[in-house]
Formats: sequence, structure tokens, C-alpha cells
Amino acid sequence: MKKVILSLFVAAIMVLPSNAATWSAASRVSVVGAKIVTANSLPSTIKFKVVNGAADNSSATINNTIQVSSTDLTYAGNDHEVAYVVAHELGGVIADNVGKQKVRNFVKNAISSNLSSDNVISTAMNSNYATSKASTSDNKAADVMGIDLMINGGYNPLAGIVVLTKMPGSSWEILQGKPANSERAMYIYDYLTYNFPSKVKAGYGCNEYRAFLAYANPIVSERNADKKKLAKFNKEQAKLKSERTKQLAKYKATGGLSSWNVSYELLKSITEPENQ
Repeated sequence: MKKVILSLFVAAIMVLPSNAATWSAASRVSVVGAKIVTANSLPSTIKFKVVNGAADNSSATINNTIQVSSTDLTYAGNDHEVAYVVAHELGGVIADNVGKQKVRNFVKNAISSNLSSDNVISTAMNSNYATSKASTSDNKAADVMGIDLMINGGYNPLAGIVVLTKMPGSSWEILQGKPANSERAMYIYDYLTYNFPSKVKAGYGCNEYRAFLAYANPIVSERNADKKKLAKFNKEQAKLKSERTKQLAKYKATGGLSSWNVSYELLKSITEPENQ
């Protein structure tokens, strides 16, 4: 009997590395994505495609294909973390980050084309700063929308924090001793703390998350000790959750059509010369 048990144990050890080697983040995208789509009652026509480099979802509402970056997937070590990468891209489409960016770029180009040479440098610097701030804001919107999608799909939303802190951060964060992408990671954590406290309480067992908590806990403690800060935080988070719910409902009702895209098309029609 002991020989049989020992044989089974040895066989299991030999099989495990083989099974583990078959898992890859890229191979899980379609399965995880389909689960998220179904759980959130999104159109079944939505598909997912892994691409090299940065994902470009500017045509996602037309071709119903969500691009997922293979680079981002290198930071995903399980299905929960794959779900964050997938849900972030889908969340950005639902939050209409593409439509916003189209309008920003249109206005930026219109302003730049009318600049005098003396104003080019200063305006360009200000424009780049504004673009960077807008990009961070867009990523935050995609993050928390993605978090809602993940939770509905049965995935641990704290995986989003883990993936972000695995990704490269800024040199300024390193100098300050902050986790990589700390602003976005904290935005997710705050959102979860208020709206889904049970998810935070459940935790996430890895060193990256423990390191993040060492950074986040003092911030939360300081805020909770200040009644004004806490009241402001609660008000902001309740509003944020309401906005996410409305955005998702609007996306389902319109199939992705948004006021930002309408504004972009209107701007184009006003400024483009008529065909003679």
C-alpha cells in the first residue's frame, strides 16, 4: 500500500510541472474575457485579441474587438490578474476614453495650427502636461470600471493593484519609496475600500500586495482620523460608484455610442471644407 501511495505521489510531482508550463496569460484572455462579458450582460459579439505593443481600441465599438497588450500580460501571473488587464481595456471602451481623446487631440491640433512661433514652445509644454494628466485620469476611469466588471465576473479586484505595482513606475516614485503606479493603485484601493469593503477584507496573498498595504494603510489611517477628509472621501466615492453604474448602463443601451464621439464628428463637420 505504501508503495502505491509513493508511486502516485511521484507521478503527481512529475505531472505538475508539465501542467504548470501550459498556462500562459495570453492563452487565457479569450476565456477570461468571455466570462467577464457574460457576467456583465455585455454584447456576446465582443471578442478579445492579444496584440504586440500598446493596445489600440479606437475602433472597438465598430469591430467589437478589444485589443489586449501582450506587454501588459507579462505582469499577469494568474486568471485574476489576466482579468484586470482585460477588464481595464474593456473598461476604457465603456468609459469612452477613446472618444475623449479624439476631442482632445482635435482641439489640441486646432490650437497648435494657429500658434505664432513665439508661443509654440510654451504652449507645447503646457499641452503635454495636460495630455499627461488626461491620460492618468482616463486610466483611472478605465481601472475602476474594470474593477466593477471583474467583481461581477467573480475575479479578485485586488489583482488590479498587484498588476499595476508589478509594472514599471516612474523614477520619482522610486525616489519617494512609493510602489510603482501608486496613484492609480491607490485610486483602485480607495474605490474598493468604500464600495466593496468585503473584497478588501478578503485580501490577496502575495508580496506585491503586502508591500502596497505598507504604503496605503498610513494614508487610510490619516484620512479616517480627519472627519472632514473622511466626509469628502465618502461623498466622492459614492458619486464615483453612481457614475460607473450609469456609464455601464448607457454603454449597454447605446452599443457604445457616446456624446464624446458625437462632439468629435460635429467638430469635424464644422471645420472640414465642403466637397465642391
